[in-house]
Amino acid sequence: MVFSDFMRGCDEKPNEFLLASVMCACAQIGMLELGTQVHDFVVKSGFIYNVYVGTAMINFYAELGKMDDARMVFDELKEKSLVTWTTIITGYCSRGQSDVSLELFHELMGYANVVPDKYIISSVLSACSRLHYLEGGMQMHAYVLRRGSFMDVSVMNVLIDFYLKCGRVRHGRRLFDQFAVKDAISWTIMIAGYMQNSFDTDAVQLFSELHKLGWTPDDFVCSSILTACGSLEALVLGVQVHGYAIKVNLEPDEFVKSSLIDMYSKCNSLTDARRAFDSVVHNNVVSYNAMIEGYSRQDKVEEALNLFHGMRHEMLQPSVLTFVSLLAASASLSALDLSKQIHGLVFKMGMRRNMFIISALIDVYCTCNFLQDARLVFEEINEKDVVVWNAMLFGYTRKLESEEALKLYNQLQEVGEKANEFTFVVMINAASSLASCHGQQFHSQLLKTGFDLDSIVRNALLDMYAKCGCLQDAHKLFNTTKKKDVACWNSMISTCANHGQAEQALSLYRQMLKEGVQPNYVTFVGLLSACSHAGLVEVGLEHFNTMLSCGIEPGTEHYACIVSLYGRAGKPTDAKEFIEKMPVKPAAIVWKSLLSSCQATGDFELGTYAAEKAISSDPADSGSYILLSNIYASKGMWAQVKKIRERMERNLVVKEPGCSWIELNDGAHVFVAKDKSHRKADLIFSVLDKLIQGMKAIGSVPDNDAILASWALGEKAFGAFCQDLLGSS
Repeated sequence: MVFSDFMRGCDEKPNEFLLASVMCACAQIGMLELGTQVHDFVVKSGFIYNVYVGTAMINFYAELGKMDDARMVFDELKEKSLVTWTTIITGYCSRGQSDVSLELFHELMGYANVVPDKYIISSVLSACSRLHYLEGGMQMHAYVLRRGSFMDVSVMNVLIDFYLKCGRVRHGRRLFDQFAVKDAISWTIMIAGYMQNSFDTDAVQLFSELHKLGWTPDDFVCSSILTACGSLEALVLGVQVHGYAIKVNLEPDEFVKSSLIDMYSKCNSLTDARRAFDSVVHNNVVSYNAMIEGYSRQDKVEEALNLFHGMRHEMLQPSVLTFVSLLAASASLSALDLSKQIHGLVFKMGMRRNMFIISALIDVYCTCNFLQDARLVFEEINEKDVVVWNAMLFGYTRKLESEEALKLYNQLQEVGEKANEFTFVVMINAASSLASCHGQQFHSQLLKTGFDLDSIVRNALLDMYAKCGCLQDAHKLFNTTKKKDVACWNSMISTCANHGQAEQALSLYRQMLKEGVQPNYVTFVGLLSACSHAGLVEVGLEHFNTMLSCGIEPGTEHYACIVSLYGRAGKPTDAKEFIEKMPVKPAAIVWKSLLSSCQATGDFELGTYAAEKAISSDPADSGSYILLSNIYASKGMWAQVKKIRERMERNLVVKEPGCSWIELNDGAHVFVAKDKSHRKADLIFSVLDKLIQGMKAIGSVPDNDAILASWALGEKAFGAFCQDLLGSS
């Protein structure tokens, strides 16, 4: 508003230095509206081609995530300085559009009058790191060596970081050892890189080496390493650094103390975090936020709120992170009333237009199943960044409103907002849940943006192709992935397991171990599932024991797989004995696994026992009631089937109607149980009737008992279909 007042009260025309300063101020405080007003003035007053003002405008739009506007200003500038190029390249890199920053660098290399400096080199190397673009980064390394003048510590640090992020630990260490002049950041990057690549022992040794060389790590190094330990949940090294900080009397330092609280919180050691917090005489907003975030992550809402009240009592102003943490805690517990109170406080404190808070509010309302409220919050913001769009898209996808997510994504494209990696991951998951061809369209868009190189995006694509039954595409994507992380291997193992390719799943597991990738919790879910589908009892039990020896604590999914393994092998009694020996209370899914096997083997007594256990574990799950009714129906016990229906009604259990769809000629045709509203219903049922007759002709025998049980439970799915089957008895 100072600029507006200046314009009204001053006859003198602002110069380029004032305009650039105002744009910088707007960027710092996030004032998009005022910045666009200044932009309009710049255009009208003829400063639009001034390189100094233009660079400031590019920086303004880049800081606010408006890269299309930044690029428009950049392209309009006839004269571009080195700072201009640095600003636009760094802007794209910081906003995750690393591919564009690389394209701009190649364009820059064609200008003889502009020579890249170390800042541009560092930005481009960061882009290569983000994309795991090893070839591009190595070319930059060669360029740095040829130039020679860039061989300073800041560039070398970025190079070391690049190799470590691309998994080339030995290359990074060799560069680290070759460079004589190292600063605190060099040591921190190398130690953090070791931890990122699971070289924990090397990280500890390097930290010890730092001390042995007579270089006493200062508060900055300790804080940096503690922060890295927190991000990587490396508690063991974090404790050692804490011990060192005590030994050299760095623990009382404000930054070290805040980093300790943050590290212990992120490593889920809240007792130690609170001890560090309580030892501070005057905590600041940073330490309060670290502790509140730790409690929120562990769903300890009451403790987080008590700290928040303590923070207000000490007259400390809550920051954006404070409210985001509290809203995250509310979302995890679906605490709608608390969320609304926080929403009101955010409004009162003037933070309601902050994009991170808006995203957190959308998330909490979606989690609480108040999608309309989430959409209202979303629509209230005129200038939305991609984070806010992603929050709403993720909310729809998570609540299985995938069609709404697709509509919203189309709106995102219409307004010209650029999707990022997370946007594509969300939309690929939406396409997966619909088993839709939209996934291929998203893959096509990814190839144009360069995001297809991102490991998380590729894993989402792999999962999507698997769920859509496109196994050939899934295998092709897996085989062309150069750097396969554990999530990538897990996706492919699970894909093979779910499609009955047990031997391939086991072969992939052996190959994964050969390549030095450590299995995790999810790996063994896929392996045990593969063994279950193939009836490989001994192999499955062997892998279950391997998991225990690896220190991975079995979860509900693992136990359910073993029960299913015994059941599919026709050993329901062994499955029951396994359940009884479980060290934790069996969840409903474990009992349902036993129940399914009993239904297959016709074990009536054990089946009814398992069904009752499953229902008592999860009274709201309709599946257990349906399976139990099928068991009674198989024995002709229709009175019991009727009682099951009455029991479901008493417990307010509703069986979700069956639903299927097919995509044809760019349109989706949806079919729901009991629904005959489709305009071509007569033709559909006529074709269905012919298919049923064909099935009978080749010897297909319908399970009439199960059909009658479903009928008794009120599930008349596709009435004509069931009536035809009943007529065959």
